[in-house]
Amino acid sequence: MSENVMQSHQSDPAKRARLRWRARRGLLENDLILTRFLDAHEEAMSDDEVDAFSRLMELSDNTLMDLLMAKKQPEAEVDFPHVRALLVRLQQA
Repeated sequence: MSENVMQSHQSDPAKRARLRWRARRGLLENDLILTRFLDAHEEAMSDDEVDAFSRLMELSDNTLMDLLMAKKQPEAEVDFPHVRALLVRLQQA
């Protein structure tokens, strides 16, 4: 098995559990959106999508909610094409 496959999110149960744990937020609305998205899409997420999700989890709850509700656009540390693409998917979920 190649090293890249061994290191991927999908092949590591601990990484998957960590991602799900990080999706638990202080704002119930964020928690519901993120948990429902993971319930529906986690198994099919690419490593780029996992990276984007992880970057979003670094944000404060209010900033994240503004992005999820499309009240603001990504800036600075989350202004990347793969983060923007994931936000579109989260907003449609």
